[in-house]
Parts: sequence; C-alpha cells; structure tokens
Amino acid sequence: MTLSSTTAPPVPPGPPPRAAVRETPTWKQRLFRAEEKGAPYAYIAPFFILFIAFGLFPLVYTAWISFYEQKLGSSTSTWVGLDNYRWLFENPKFFNSLWKTLTIGLLSTVPQLLFAIGLAHLLNYRMRGRTFFRVSMIMPYATSVAAATLVFAQIFGRDTGFANWVLSFFGVDAIDWRNGDWTAQIAIAVIVTWRWTGYNALIFLAGMQSISQDLYESASIDGANRWQQFRHITLPGLRPTILFTVVVSTIGATQLFAEPLLFGGGTADGGALNQYQTVTLFMYQQGWSFGFLGRAAAIAWVTFLIIILLVLLNTWIARMRDRDPAEAAAKRARKNAAKGTGR
Repeated sequence: MTLSSTTAPPVPPGPPPRAAVRETPTWKQRLFRAEEKGAPYAYIAPFFILFIAFGLFPLVYTAWISFYEQKLGSSTSTWVGLDNYRWLFENPKFFNSLWKTLTIGLLSTVPQLLFAIGLAHLLNYRMRGRTFFRVSMIMPYATSVAAATLVFAQIFGRDTGFANWVLSFFGVDAIDWRNGDWTAQIAIAVIVTWRWTGYNALIFLAGMQSISQDLYESASIDGANRWQQFRHITLPGLRPTILFTVVVSTIGATQLFAEPLLFGGGTADGGALNQYQTVTLFMYQQGWSFGFLGRAAAIAWVTFLIIILLVLLNTWIARMRDRDPAEAAAKRARKNAAKGTGR
C-alpha cells in the first residue's frame, strides 16, 4: 500500500508583485491636515495677540521710559539711567504712600474676607430666599465705583453725613472724616469692604459647595455642632480658595486708586497732608499732574515688583500652613537625631 504525498503542488509562475504605490493627497486632504494641526494655535492666538499688544508691550515700554527723563506732551527724552529710581527711594512721600497703601489694605482686606466667609457660610445652609440673597451679594460689585464712592463721601460728610448722625446718638462729636488721618483711611476701607465683600462671598460659597456633604453628616452624627464643623471641615476645605482670595485682594489693595481719588474730590494729593495717598495716586500725581512720565514709570515698575513679592510671600505662608504636621514632626526628629550624634 502506497502513502499519498502531503507536499503541496508547485505554484505556477506568475508576474512579480507590484510595489506599493503612494497616493498623492488631494488639496482637500492637505487643507484638512493643516487645519487639524493649526486649529489649537488659532484658538489661543487672540489671547496672546491681545496680551502682547495691551499687556507685554506696555510693560516693556514702561520699563524703558523709567530710564529716561520725559515730560508729558514732549516728544524729546533724555537718558538718566537709575536717577528716577534714586529719586524715588530718597523721596519721603513715596514711603508715605507705601505706608498708606499698607494700612488701607489691611483695614479693607481683613474685614471683607472675614465678612465674606461668614456670609458664605450662612448662604450655604438651606433657607428661604437663598437664591435672592445670593444674587444680591453681587449687586455692590456691579455698582459703579464712582457712584458708590460719591455716595459714601456724602455718608462720611462732616456736617450732614449719615455716619456722624448715627454717632451723635452715642454722644460722639462730629468727625471730620476726610481731613483726619485714620478717619479718612477707615472711610475708604469701608467703601472697599462694602464693594468687594459680596464678590468674595460668592467665591467662598462656590468653594464650600465643593466640599463633600458626607463629611458634615459624619461630623453631625459624632455630635459636632455647627461651629466645630466650620472649624474642622469648612476652613480646611477652603484653604485653596482662601489663598486665591488673599492673593487677589492683596493685588487689589496695592492698586487701590479710584476710591481715594474720588473720595478726595478728584485730586491726587490724597488729602491736605497726603493722609490717604496710595502708591497709585502718587504715580498718577507724578505722571499726570506734574508731567514726569519717567518718574511715574519708575513708580509703576516698583509697584509691580512689590505685588510679585507680596504674592510670593502669601504663597509661601500658605504652603507652610498646609505642610503635613506628621512630616514636620519627622523632620524635627531627624534634625534632633543629627544633633545628638554630633553630625
């Protein structure tokens, strides 16, 4: 018996296989590929164009002007190097404006953030008319700063002001709010606090709503009251939001301009004794009242650097507070152990 062969029959010879032919893309395909690659850059281009035109260029041009002596309305300029900065740091009015900016900033920033957290905490609870109260929080911010300042200037009037009328019921004599030192700063701080408290309250409210409700329910079951829940749940959960509002409020306080300008009747002197002349008012006075554009540019750049330093300081403080306590304790233990071994 013969076994059948399992080998395959030979393949008949044929034409050699053709090489793969690369198809040339059409113009529509090329246009689609170019659009796919360039669309992200086209979407972000308007922002960068506007930033270069109205942000970066004025910043660089201001730095260039700060090294020249140039008068307002004159096309000629003279190179003076660091003379504008030397004049600035030797001028006692500049340090006075720095101090007034700091004091007004503290008098307005600290109360408004505390009030904003309290209002946001109340609005976070379920109550009737909650939507109405939330919308009303933004109304002071939507009000014109000029209108609000003029109204508050009448409230803090010496003779017919509402503030003195209220104080008269407590036996307090009429206060000359505008011509006093601390009284003028307090009046301006009240304007800033009234205008920005609701805005910050809505930001805090958004941060509170991002905190899980399960944490509050667990704390309530464990017997924690509302104050304990606020201290141990709400405040730790709001740390990023608090850092954001502190940084934004610090920048706003450093750039405070319209409120003291309008409170003083439209003059940049900041009162007869410069008792509420901020840095921006001092810059405006040098640039537009006296016409020294080089000095005003130097003030602007120093203010810019001060804002950067304040933001970095706030960020560093926040990071130090957010550091893990266990990690800090372990670091101290390692340091003490290294001292004990004599290394």
